Amino acid sequence: MSTRSVRPTYEETVFRLASLDFAWDIERSLEFALFRTYAVPSISGLLAKTGEFERAPRKRYDDTELILSEMVENGLDSPRGQAALARMNAMHANYRISNDDMRYVLSTFVLEPVRWIDRFGRRKVTKDERAAIVAYYRDLGGRMGIADIPEDFGGFDRFNRAYEAANFRYADSNAQVAGATMDLMLGMYLPRRLWPLGRPVMRALMHPALLAAMGLEPAPKWMQRFVPFALRLRGRIAGWLPRRRRPHLITSVPRPTYPGGYLIERLGTFPGEP
Repeated sequence: MSTRSVRPTYEETVFRLASLDFAWDIERSLEFALFRTYAVPSISGLLAKTGEFERAPRKRYDDTELILSEMVENGLDSPRGQAALARMNAMHANYRISNDDMRYVLSTFVLEPVRWIDRFGRRKVTKDERAAIVAYYRDLGGRMGIADIPEDFGGFDRFNRAYEAANFRYADSNAQVAGATMDLMLGMYLPRRLWPLGRPVMRALMHPALLAAMGLEPAPKWMQRFVPFALRLRGRIAGWLPRRRRPHLITSVPRPTYPGGYLIERLGTFPGEP
């Protein structure tokens, strides 16, 4: 059950976008946002070193989604939001992560949902909604100790593009983590026998620099046209349907990783665990 209380307007806007207006779109876009970060060797190398993607890929996915969703759904200043933030900061403190890498990951959370919705959603994100997304993640980034956070959407976009141009390059760890992540995502939505069809569908949504950094081949040309068309059609149909009335709360979705529920303080990784 949500413990949301009175909180800043920008938090309420982000909650509305993620749970009512664009619940499906934002969940998909953030999956791809995290996937993009694995094209950076310094990020994928750290993840590969932890062994989490070989040992428990679904748990790592669930833990990341739950920690982020606790903050969005309940508020950064709520008891559950503060517990989730503390758990995330404690995990990050166990590793040496550069400020630029942290800023880049933060930028993907700002940019990828807007880019996805503007391309595939039932409507585009408004100027005020963009500002709210920026304000929310600037607040979150400050609480994470990230320095030199861009001040507006354009600043995030410029930083994001410059960072990717400088840091997207092939590494074996990119391919390792990307392969495990693709298998995980395919396994969540398709039976194994359909994975060969699902792989090019995912690649059809990736631009050439991302594919090259992951060591992946482009999808067939026809699929590069068909997949975006199908997503745009889905967005148009969604625009004709009644709006969602009850929030879709990611923290309430049943998960095989936690059949009996979860404790925020036990999410993620801990030093010394196998």
